[in-house]
Amino acid sequence: MNAKETAAIRTALARTSRRGFLLMAGAAGLAACSSGPEMSAPQAALPMPEAPPPDPNAGLGSGTPIGLILPLGASGNAGAVALSLRNAAEMALSEFSGARIRLIIKDDGGTGPGAQAAANQALDEGARALIGPLFAHSVAAAGQVARQRGVPLVGFSTDTNVATQGVYLLSFLPQNDVERVIRYTAAQGRRSYAGLVPDNAYGSVVEAAFRETVPIVGGRVVGLERYSPGQAAEAARRLAGSVAQADAVFLPDAADTVPQIVQALTGAGANLAGKQLIGTGLWDDARLFANPALNGGLFAAPDTSGFRAFAARYRARFGSEPVRTTTLSHDAVSLMAALVNNYGENGITDAAIQNPSGFSGIDGIFRFRADGTNQRGLAVMQISGGTSQIVSPAPRSFAQAT
Repeated sequence: MNAKETAAIRTALARTSRRGFLLMAGAAGLAACSSGPEMSAPQAALPMPEAPPPDPNAGLGSGTPIGLILPLGASGNAGAVALSLRNAAEMALSEFSGARIRLIIKDDGGTGPGAQAAANQALDEGARALIGPLFAHSVAAAGQVARQRGVPLVGFSTDTNVATQGVYLLSFLPQNDVERVIRYTAAQGRRSYAGLVPDNAYGSVVEAAFRETVPIVGGRVVGLERYSPGQAAEAARRLAGSVAQADAVFLPDAADTVPQIVQALTGAGANLAGKQLIGTGLWDDARLFANPALNGGLFAAPDTSGFRAFAARYRARFGSEPVRTTTLSHDAVSLMAALVNNYGENGITDAAIQNPSGFSGIDGIFRFRADGTNQRGLAVMQISGGTSQIVSPAPRSFAQAT
């Protein structure tokens, strides 16, 4: 597990707001945007508190076998997240009308060797595709097995280094956040961008997306600095002159850091009046919404209506709050069910998974690229009056998004 994924899990468990790294409303399953099966509205199950907890290693459903690899036996946060993901998989099977898949659930213990063994076991038992694992090193290990044996894998890591043809990531990728919010601000007439990014792996990812997207939309980066923990003031001093030339300022960090960055910039003499502050999905945090200095700030995120509906069904079924990223498991299982129902047990192919029309899930539309990464249809949110509101709705199709 890399540091970014560890932070994401801790944040997700602490609250149900969007990810520590980051839905068609009421969707019962997941369908191809252009041609997938129609699904009936979900039926919220009545809570059954007297029922014993499920065996985390028991199989689910019937039909075409699909491997589900999770760190169910891992200690601490990882095991808790894994159980939530397993629960969501169970929900997906019950909510997808006529699903013809059977989940073969395997515990990888949160380790690379465990994931490799789990992948081999699931494939030996006939799995036609793999869902999971959760962590980058586990996805890499299981993905190697999957590619060698010619089956696709849809994993949950946010580390795009482990994505490749046949090894797909369904996770919330910060590159999508950056592209969406930059395109929106450019459409609003912003052309000159300055940025302060953290000097870590997350910062490297968002910086690359920032540098790539700004010129594409006709803008220019007039200044960009990186900062290590505790060194934001010095970076802000270096950037202050560039901020004067910018009409948008990119601050892709978490809620406990962004206010310090803003304060450092103003303390260095940067006048932020009239500048559009922009961030990533890390801004989807009530602590930022309550900060007057961030009023008017923009960030990209999924429309939350789908997750709210999903969370209500999850609470009714399991009597607890779902981890924010639990929707990934639900969507992955629904994806496999849709492919099997549409194309048969041999229909889970790279070509089908890379359908350019994409799919519709709990968190909105998404599609997979040939390199294993994904593209999502996100809304643009604006911080206003202690909350956030949608200023640009999430697209309902990728034709609309282009």
